[in-house]
Amino acid sequence: MSVTLEHVTRTVDGIATIRDVSLTLERGTLSVLLGPTLSGKTSIMRLLAGLDKPGSGRVLVDGKDVTGFDVRKRSVAMVYQQFINYPSLTVYENIASPLRVQGKPRAEIEKRVQEASRLLKLDPYLHRTPLQLSGGQQQRTAIARALVKGADLVLLDEPLANLDYKLREELRTELPRIFEASGAIFVYATTEPSEALLLGGRTVCMWEGQVLQAGDTAKVYRHPDTLRVAQVFSDPPLNIVGIEKKNGTVQYAGGIQAPASGLYASLADGPYRVGFRAHQLEVANGIAGRHAFQATVTVTEITGSESFVHLNRDASNWVAVLQGIHEFEPGHVLDAVLDPDNLFVFDAADRLVAAPNQPIAFSSEVHSGSREENASKNKHA
Repeated sequence: MSVTLEHVTRTVDGIATIRDVSLTLERGTLSVLLGPTLSGKTSIMRLLAGLDKPGSGRVLVDGKDVTGFDVRKRSVAMVYQQFINYPSLTVYENIASPLRVQGKPRAEIEKRVQEASRLLKLDPYLHRTPLQLSGGQQQRTAIARALVKGADLVLLDEPLANLDYKLREELRTELPRIFEASGAIFVYATTEPSEALLLGGRTVCMWEGQVLQAGDTAKVYRHPDTLRVAQVFSDPPLNIVGIEKKNGTVQYAGGIQAPASGLYASLADGPYRVGFRAHQLEVANGIAGRHAFQATVTVTEITGSESFVHLNRDASNWVAVLQGIHEFEPGHVLDAVLDPDNLFVFDAADRLVAAPNQPIAFSSEVHSGSREENASKNKHA
């Protein structure tokens, strides 16, 4: 089975929520829709499900136009960030409900409900009603119901957002295995780059209703086509500085000049913008380096295993992530150092023209998704 969006657009109250999007999703694949709030992720899912109709373009299933087909005529299951359960039914009956509608035998219903409940750690709660559950337990019930349905297309719209940190981490590692075993088409929406990296598969970067880049998750992360893609796929936010390449040297915005070594060496003369993620920026006291800048600490966030150091440099705000605990006070001046072999260079049209040849470690991105969930985080403001 394949599902295709063919040049679809959608406008709501005069605002374009989807702008000429074309995507093809194949059986047995996981596609992560990654983008900030209002980038069009939920709108895409509603078009895929048949809940909304595009203003133009077509929705195809195995090449057949199903644009006007009702959601009830499609083999689709959907889980929203805000869980939806039947309040009068037990957890068991909530999970079993799509199987009963399908007329499945009692033995098969029992088997599939038990498998889903074990996976989502719902065994102790099968005889409770949703009102007797925590929010996280209710969301797990909604996910379990979607999984047992056996739909060809499963849409998950930020399904882990309301779960506690520990369970989120467990499910993030379990979900790829579930996706692979099911053989269905899975589409997973998230605002978090860390979640996309952990889930793997294919990532579709979105911005203001447009698909900016789609492809293998690791490849999109390591080689963003444009500056905007790099910004969408960076948390903490991507650090940016302007440069001018001329006669074998690089002039950084703010006056610092350095030899055009590393990735700069092959650039033609002209203006560029350089992007570097938080883990690509080194900071310390008294570092001697040609690509070093003096920057002032504004805030230090400590998560326990990492420290996020916010810096102000020549009216630009940068973030560096350092391993371990670093307690820099606001106003402290540090040296921020760039490695010319480990950054992204974009031309005047913001297209990628140079990137690191070696795979970039993204452990910091993976961990950074838990910053706000870490109860031990301290702020020094």
